[in-house]
Amino acid sequence: MLASFYQNFLEKYLNKAQLITLKMLVWLLQNQKQVRIERLAATLPLPIQQNSRRRHIQRFLTLNALSVVLLWFPIIEAIINQHFKVGSQLTIAMDRTQWKENNVLMVSVIYQKRAWPIYWCLLEKDGCSNLEEQQKVLRPVIRLLKKYKLVIIGDREFHSVELAQ
Repeated sequence: MLASFYQNFLEKYLNKAQLITLKMLVWLLQNQKQVRIERLAATLPLPIQQNSRRRHIQRFLTLNALSVVLLWFPIIEAIINQHFKVGSQLTIAMDRTQWKENNVLMVSVIYQKRAWPIYWCLLEKDGCSNLEEQQKVLRPVIRLLKKYKLVIIGDREFHSVELAQ
């Protein structure tokens, strides 16, 4: 279910019950291949009513311990430290995509023709991002990866001289 790297890492940040819930949700997502709380609650193997399982999942997903900065940043930092020497060059890609009704602005590190997501935000509008939104998503990544030389790339949406500075 969870790779030992993630298991060891998550044990530091989540209590035992939270870790079990996470493992069950990962297992359900792999089996159900759907990210609908109602569907997950219907198949979650807990001896409680379905409505209680739904609320359990909702409470779990809103835990502060699951925040990107508190949980994901240490994980991605450890992964990057395993694959890159401190001081080496990292290629960082910025991109925005419209996924159904969600407008997502994402920053990723490029490794062997793959993009590893580092940080993202949902934009409350359709269409392109502006300088403020781009800086908002890029600043935490620059702070996280300050030990590396960064090359930041983006398409024509990210053409601002102010952003480059």
